[in-house]
Amino acid sequence: MLEQDAPTEPVDAPLVPASVTLPEITLKAVVLSILLAAVLAGANAYLGLFAGMTVSASIPAAVVSMAVLRLFRQSNILENNIVQTAASSGEALAAGVIFTIPGLVLIGYWTSFDYWHTFTVSLVGGVLGVLFTIPLRRALIIHARLRFPEGVATAEVLKVGASSDAGAGGRVRLLLGAAALGGGFKFAEGGLKLWSESLEGAVQLGRSTLYGGLNLSPALVAVGYIIGLNTAVVVFFGGAIGWLILLPLYQAIIGSPEGLVGVGAAKATWSGQIRYIGIGAMLVGGVWTLFQVRGPILQSLRQLLALYGARNQSDGQSELLRTERDAGVVWLIGLTVAALVPMVLLYQGLLNHNLWGGIGLTLLMVVTAFLFSAVAGYMAGLVGSSSNPVSGVTIATIMLASLLLLGILGKGNPAGPAAALLVGAVVCCAAAMGGDNLQDLKTGHVVGATPWKQQVMQVIGVATGAVVIVPVLSLLQAKYGIGEVTAAHPHPLSAPQATLMANLANGVFGGSLPWHLVGVGMVLGVVVIGLDLRQARRGAALRFPVLAVALGMYLPLKLSATILFGGLLAEYVRAAGKSSDVPTEDRGLLCAAGLVTGEALVGILLALPIALSSIWPSLSGDPFQLFADPPLGGWPGLAALIVVGLLLVRAARSAGQKDSATVHRH
Repeated sequence: MLEQDAPTEPVDAPLVPASVTLPEITLKAVVLSILLAAVLAGANAYLGLFAGMTVSASIPAAVVSMAVLRLFRQSNILENNIVQTAASSGEALAAGVIFTIPGLVLIGYWTSFDYWHTFTVSLVGGVLGVLFTIPLRRALIIHARLRFPEGVATAEVLKVGASSDAGAGGRVRLLLGAAALGGGFKFAEGGLKLWSESLEGAVQLGRSTLYGGLNLSPALVAVGYIIGLNTAVVVFFGGAIGWLILLPLYQAIIGSPEGLVGVGAAKATWSGQIRYIGIGAMLVGGVWTLFQVRGPILQSLRQLLALYGARNQSDGQSELLRTERDAGVVWLIGLTVAALVPMVLLYQGLLNHNLWGGIGLTLLMVVTAFLFSAVAGYMAGLVGSSSNPVSGVTIATIMLASLLLLGILGKGNPAGPAAALLVGAVVCCAAAMGGDNLQDLKTGHVVGATPWKQQVMQVIGVATGAVVIVPVLSLLQAKYGIGEVTAAHPHPLSAPQATLMANLANGVFGGSLPWHLVGVGMVLGVVVIGLDLRQARRGAALRFPVLAVALGMYLPLKLSATILFGGLLAEYVRAAGKSSDVPTEDRGLLCAAGLVTGEALVGILLALPIALSSIWPSLSGDPFQLFADPPLGGWPGLAALIVVGLLLVRAARSAGQKDSATVHRH
């Protein structure tokens, strides 16, 4: 049974009792929600395309919300909760979009991002993610009592803000200071070109290449700090398997690409061959995750049917406590149907106006979207939404859709990969929203929010993200390029998931997918699962979730190396705080979130002159660039990155001392 298998926590009364009604959806809360959702959606889009990973924005949104709402005469904790709920929905939707939609550009189906198609797909996927988590809330939050660690952490931040003016002000200053530091670093590297974006090198060992690299990004250090050492080690472990073992082994047996040596040979072998091993491992990871959560999914469906059957007999939600009122059945069914109609029209247009084919794809989409929203929600309850297995479930969806479309359209049809990616995009958005929404609903459960009001604001956050995501993607494409190295963009945003999805869909329809390498990855995935189960039986703290290992195999090693650096800093801070009996985790995480936000926002702003040059040719060129090629390469950036890491540690430890003093005074 789910109650026996899942970690539990004590049942506590909410901070605001069900008998007390406070304003939640107010005008100022809605306006602030829309602004934060737009900003965080843009920041997460940049981070996901750059690093292949995204981070939860609930805590930064909660802190900013507290600071702004305190300027008004009347505000309360439930208003703050409403704002962070909508804001985090915007950033979660961005994660779903950037993992898939750029693939349509990479396969050549689009030359630039189509606004209305992207808006429709992201809005439908996001809304379905909100709707599908409505029945899951009661099963996973109330009955199963899963931990939802990020949701509980956000609730604690809201509680602190409600009780301590000085504490909230200090957190806001820390967030803004860290954002300024991250943004300044990005401006020096990406704007002034004072140093290069990475340090890389390779050693030739016979036919093989041994590669090493480090990306010089505070945002990646912050990501490692946020996810912690265990997860950072696992991601780097996957990267080491791919880059330091499989890549040299492949070159020793098959050889390097003709005419390439050193770093170029390593990158070409990895992108052209080793990545497909990562695809195979992710496929196994997605299937394994579904198998693990089969019980909670079935139980949630049974509870949904029983609950709404009882409501129909007893005249609905009027008998429920305020803190247990979800959106009604009519709202749930009506929005679901309304969301499916445009997708039928979109898919049948892609399939040469084949109506039944469009209906079939839509049904596949909605079934997989529900299943994978449940997977994402359950995993978020166990380990947090930052570990949401979006990549794995989207790969599984694209594989299923591609095989179905292959039978309908035939091999080589150019519409096939695009249709498969658009099916995967909706499912990816729904899965990304599933984990994030349930984290926010857990926060609401702790502080005493009204669920249906949170669900309304989640839809508003989704709509905001859908509106702003295409301009952000267009800016990033113009400034940095996405996925493919070109003369104009020698260091593009890697977009690892979108590139993977594009290669997968193209490979199935073009008959070029190296199934033997995918098979090797699947075998490795099974081996990793066995290793993880062994660790679980031993009760070991270090686990090896197969999706995290597979992601490491698929990421550039220089990214996972920097993430590992951040994880090591987090472990140092944790150990130092433990040895001195001083809590250090809370503001350290907030400082890391500020570094991510600042770098991402400046990265987007640096793209504006490039985008505007298409309108005003007199603005052509990069107005901030001081050097065509950084004179000292990446070495100044390495020194600056070490300074950023030291400041992050100092902020976390000194903040912990201040918080400890505050606790003792009170």
